Amino acid sequence: MPISMYRLTVPVFQHGLGTLKTYLDKAENFAKEKGIDGADLVAARLSSDMLPFSGQYQRATDSAKLAIARLTGSEAPKFEDNEVTITQLRERVAKTEAYLATVEPAALEGTEAREITLSPGGNKITFRGDEYVMTFALPNFFFHLATAHAILRNQGVPVGKMDYLGRLA
Repeated sequence: MPISMYRLTVPVFQHGLGTLKTYLDKAENFAKEKGIDGADLVAARLSSDMLPFSGQYQRATDSAKLAIARLTGSEAPKFEDNEVTITQLRERVAKTEAYLATVEPAALEGTEAREITLSPGGNKITFRGDEYVMTFALPNFFFHLATAHAILRNQGVPVGKMDYLGRLA
């Protein structure tokens, strides 16, 4: 039995957003415990040429909402990329969750064959909907999720594999 495009996307993104919320809780608790400003964690990077923690959240949430919009041929909500606090990142995740909660399974029926064209770096790439999800949208989403994890680990925040995997049941 084939998996539906809805099951391949919306619940997966929702699960990952739950992981991002866990990271925010852990970052906030760590900052309080260590007496540091949570904004320092939000601005932390693995390398000077990589996006900060906030940028990982921005790209992860954008990946989720844009994937659904591209597949359904609809407009994704637009968010300013100006978060500098844990509270603001929490609000961004909540807005993305609210958007995903409006997506009905029927809206994604047949989207596995929809043509999705992207132009990253000026290079035009065209995917079938299912290929787009499996080879671009989900890997991109999880890249930013994993990088957010790595930034927190690098800053000393006690996050581990089970935090990344999230609630499994």
